[in-house]
Amino acid sequence: MAEELSAATSYTEDDFYCPVCQEVLKTPVRTAACQHVFCRKCFLTAMRESGIHCPLCRGNVTRRERACPERALDLENIMRKFSGSCRCCAKQIKFYRMRHHYKSCKKYQDEYGVSSIIPNFQISQDSVGNRSETSTSDNTETYQENTSSSGHPTFKCPLCQESNFTRQRLLDHCNSNHLFQIVPVVSTYV
Repeated sequence: MAEELSAATSYTEDDFYCPVCQEVLKTPVRTAACQHVFCRKCFLTAMRESGIHCPLCRGNVTRRERACPERALDLENIMRKFSGSCRCCAKQIKFYRMRHHYKSCKKYQDEYGVSSIIPNFQISQDSVGNRSETSTSDNTETYQENTSSSGHPTFKCPLCQESNFTRQRLLDHCNSNHLFQIVPVVSTYV
């Protein structure tokens, strides 16, 4: 138990977020060589796109790993025991329940464009590559939240300027069209 506790204290809250989808890990998997952790779905999607490289460091990933990534069971267990703050309401939630909390958190929905009148809307990356509708373009001027004629918030892709996306459709669009596009990032840390 003491060994498990010391291992748990070496984690920071950022360790429970997927570097691909930027959400709390869902079914975490770990690469053998570089030990990076991703959501299983994000990792498999990246493997289909890049072939043999880790989505984070571009290190090699074995063929066996690409087909059947090893679950990070140690991290899953730690996520069941420890809590973190919701990104928007600061409520303390067990990490393994965070995605479920986002579905009912009004502040999260307001920030990320998820409508509270869609109770079963998935915030996870489960639907990557499975878009059933195509998006339409309009002349929306900014990346900021806009409202469609149906009253639902919409967003504009910051990379190609295509617009009228819900938050989930924007994530799906970026993952299917811009996943490996290198874009400069401006840090706000001082």
